[in-house]
Amino acid sequence: MKNISIAAAAVLFGVTFDLVFADEKPGADPHQVAITVGRLLEQGHYSRQKLDPEMSKRILATYLENLDYNKLFFTQQDVDQITQKYGTTLGDSILLGDLQPAKEIYSVFRVRVEDRIAKIRQLLKKDYSFKSSRTVALDRRKEPWPANDAEADSLWRDRIEGELLQEKFNKFAIDPGAKVVGRRYDQLIKSVVERDEEDLNQLFLNSVAQSYDPHSEYLGRSDLESFEINMRLSLTGIGAELRSEDGYAKVQRLLPGGPAQMSGKMSVGDRIAAVAQSRDPFVDTVDMKLDKVVEMIRGKKGTVVRLQIIPANSTDPSKRRVVELVRDNVKLTEQEAKAEIIEKDMPDGTIQKLGWITLPSFYQDMEKSKTGKSTSRDVVALLKRLQQEQIQGLVIDLRKDGGGSLDEAIKMVGLFINQGPVVQVKDANGDIDVLKDREGSALYTGPMIVLVNKLSASASEIFAAALQDYGRALIVGDSSTFGKGTVQTMLELGRFMPMLGSSSNEAGALKLTVQKFYRVAGGSTQLRGVISDVKLPSLTDNSEFGEAALQHPLPYDEVEPAPIDVAANHKPLFVDELRQRSANRVNQDPQFQDLVDDTRKINERLKNNRLSLNEALRRDEMASETKQREKEEADRKKAEAEDRTRTYELGLGDIDKPQLKLAERKTDTAASKSAKAKSVRPSDNPAEAALDEDDSPGLSDSDPVRRETLSILGDLIDLAKSPRTVGR
Repeated sequence: MKNISIAAAAVLFGVTFDLVFADEKPGADPHQVAITVGRLLEQGHYSRQKLDPEMSKRILATYLENLDYNKLFFTQQDVDQITQKYGTTLGDSILLGDLQPAKEIYSVFRVRVEDRIAKIRQLLKKDYSFKSSRTVALDRRKEPWPANDAEADSLWRDRIEGELLQEKFNKFAIDPGAKVVGRRYDQLIKSVVERDEEDLNQLFLNSVAQSYDPHSEYLGRSDLESFEINMRLSLTGIGAELRSEDGYAKVQRLLPGGPAQMSGKMSVGDRIAAVAQSRDPFVDTVDMKLDKVVEMIRGKKGTVVRLQIIPANSTDPSKRRVVELVRDNVKLTEQEAKAEIIEKDMPDGTIQKLGWITLPSFYQDMEKSKTGKSTSRDVVALLKRLQQEQIQGLVIDLRKDGGGSLDEAIKMVGLFINQGPVVQVKDANGDIDVLKDREGSALYTGPMIVLVNKLSASASEIFAAALQDYGRALIVGDSSTFGKGTVQTMLELGRFMPMLGSSSNEAGALKLTVQKFYRVAGGSTQLRGVISDVKLPSLTDNSEFGEAALQHPLPYDEVEPAPIDVAANHKPLFVDELRQRSANRVNQDPQFQDLVDDTRKINERLKNNRLSLNEALRRDEMASETKQREKEEADRKKAEAEDRTRTYELGLGDIDKPQLKLAERKTDTAASKSAKAKSVRPSDNPAEAALDEDDSPGLSDSDPVRRETLSILGDLIDLAKSPRTVGR
């Protein structure tokens, strides 16, 4: 089950909801919201695409896939019938504020889900030998819809057999496999019943926006609030992360410094059974959708919320206690910029000091632009302390940094160049604006690496591309970054609906793609991303990740280069020499060879997209994987034992401390955790497994990508002392 955080996470959609919709809630008229969304997309989107019959077909396809993303419940016959009825007219319906087609399509889906789960319950009563030669698709999204009910029945027989086989491999199972799988589909039916009209409208309008490009999006009230929380890295609430489990909102994590954690009255594992505002009566939250519970718990600073809690150690759900909390501002410090100082013993007896700054995102408090949270302000503070510590080189780690504020990306570039153009932005009319850094001289001018992977996107790519074009930093990591070269703006719909009669966020907001950005060298990062100067093996470096893997991406193109003063910023980077030195180390590094082997296997599984239903064959595969994981764990431990570096933590709260804390060595890395998990879940989607195992920020010093990046930086420092040639 995915987590939904009161702190930060966006509300996740369920799968279905009821055929009979409740009366509309007070607030924004959903029909007017639909009209406004349609008009803004037609008039404001970069493509200027009209809601014509062609776009109607695309919207329908997107909506159907958002409802049934694994193509399991609709059949091709259903899709053909729905397309015949609505395929060319959805655009007109949107502009008329007519949401009835979305409801009617959903009604078909609801019936298909109910009928299918009734059949699944019968399949779970059967015995399976698990000796067949059949296979199932790993990722159904790549497969066509089943042609008809008969083909769907066959598909589901194999799928249920596969799920039961999966549970048979679970070493920690408490209940029989049939009971576990049955409970999974009971939860699905529950989500069907819970979904209301507001949810459907949001899902449909989001499908409309996504049909224009993958980054345009309709956000309802709750999603809009979550977006704003993410950008300012703070919230007003109790500071607890919740997830849905067995009908309850269960505490997954308590955020440090939040009211829940500071009170000492709540623990991880507590279940919330009811919520009350101040002295108001309690509202029962059992079986309530998680985002609704989250909405009830959030509130204004200084206000009181009361919770009925079933303690984590209680086996009797009737035993409850009341916890009263005063809502307060909670800082999301885990998403802030943070730094490290790495000391490395050199052969000549000296100590090399290297700085490492990790950026999870380019955040900015839009409401308090001068005093609120800001990536660039935080990095300035970290950089000043790093320079005080006399670092000789710097790594900016942007792995898994999905972007954020364009303004912050520009300010960040300005910390490392002496003024000049940073990025070019083109609007739908073809007008180009060159955005520049005008702050003056660079704050840091020493040797520098920007570390990226396929999940570095948007503002991350602007930053990396600018420093690469100026010759200011070496780009290291996956073969390229994500490839998101578009700019979005957030439009609160209430501003376009003067008759709303309530707060502007009642109608939600439209995140709209309005521009494309281009490097100062003229090329776009759209689809292509930023190409690394030095490529390192990585599990995320495959076709499953990146803009090109998304639906309806905008095309790549170029504009004229912007004149820049390279001479004032350029540092010798010795790319060819560094690339060769790195390749020599990588080829002799057992951990990198493990990564190469894993990457090859992942790519093979992605290509084949099949999973065997034969137990003996699967056990052989699992044994082979276990052997490989054991080798990887041994290689990891060996690398850790041979490591001679010392790492000191530098968070924003440590800036003025005279002595920095020596970081403890992290021995339980994602790779070792994955080794344990894979023995339980051998059929994880390989792309999702890559996300879990990827060399993400915060891993131990035995992370091979981190270790090699530091080695490359050391080489760059060494070569810069006595340059033999100048250039990239």
